[in-house]
Amino acid sequence: MRIVASAYPPGGLAWEWRETAAAACRAARACPHRAVTTQGHVLGTADFIATLVVEAAVHYLDLTVGLPSAPPPDARSLALVRRVLDGLLGTEMPGGWDERTYALKGTGRLPVTPTERAAIGALADQLPLFG
Repeated sequence: MRIVASAYPPGGLAWEWRETAAAACRAARACPHRAVTTQGHVLGTADFIATLVVEAAVHYLDLTVGLPSAPPPDARSLALVRRVLDGLLGTEMPGGWDERTYALKGTGRLPVTPTERAAIGALADQLPLFG
């Protein structure tokens, strides 16, 4: 992801993202269909949009991992990531991780420490929930 980002001039990736995100929002509002087909799957339109939001939030974290002054992802997008991860897990994740930490650990971007593993027990064996 960072290699691709480095191919853009300064500010170019942000411009591209804003344009693409705005177009996706316009298309979502205008979509008359109850379901869409993507990558061989049929999803309800709302589920498809939620998938894009989760993907955007997680990849934003990927892009900003080494940028401590970068603004955090929108809190609503991280809350959605938490709901998706909990849904995949089949229960709420115990342990008190904030949304950002859960997004990073739940997707395998950060390792689960031995202390955390002890606190969450067998649920740790299910991580990462997606990559």
